[in-house]
Amino acid sequence: MFKNIKVFLSDVDGVMTDAGMYYTENGDEFKKFNTHDGMGFNLIQKAGIKIGIVTTENTKMVERRAAKLKMDYLYQGKGFGGKLESALDICKKEGITIKEVAYIGDDVNCIELLKAVGVAACPANATKKVKAIEGIIHLQKKGGEGAVREFIDMILDEIAP
Repeated sequence: MFKNIKVFLSDVDGVMTDAGMYYTENGDEFKKFNTHDGMGFNLIQKAGIKIGIVTTENTKMVERRAAKLKMDYLYQGKGFGGKLESALDICKKEGITIKEVAYIGDDVNCIELLKAVGVAACPANATKKVKAIEGIIHLQKKGGEGAVREFIDMILDEIAP
């Protein structure tokens, strides 16, 4: 199922994070990322699969996280239809089809892309509409608790046992 995957993409809020938005009295915003997910991105990249983030939000903190993880691609601030458009742009740059992409998402703004990719997964705390997508992999872990790593490990177990 994972042998043809050339690009691994992830949403951020609710997938790489617990979907919480944390604000201080001074207006600072925080997101909690999981280090196991970070290591997963590193491992899958070392296995020759390009990695990227496709998110509706547009924040400096996601930009910093992407830089720290040495993401091949970062697409931020795209509206509802923008996620699929972003992934198709990546496919064009890589010379691959959308069926050679794996994507993990959790909410309605991910549905179009989840339905289009070759392999789709969602965290345990994804919305009902996402969980209802035909063929989507339901992960055991919640967003921000290692769901990305769980999906990456599934892929790596098949392509590099």
